[in-house]
Amino acid sequence: MNLRERVALNIQDLRRARGLSQEELAHRADVSRGHMGKVENAKFAASLDLLERIAKALNVDPEELFAKR
Repeated sequence: MNLRERVALNIQDLRRARGLSQEELAHRADVSRGHMGKVENAKFAASLDLLERIAKALNVDPEELFAKR
């Protein structure tokens, strides 16, 4: 598993654990739902700025997005 795939899975897991829809997370991170879908499916390499906004929307430290699970 590469880093992009790991981050994608971590975002999905954290989002689901918080009971958020992909659309709600996208809204909180100020990105389109389609863009969020591409990030969660590892089809798009998110910028550090976007990852920071996603982490804030999930109420986690950005490092958690990179954690091995």
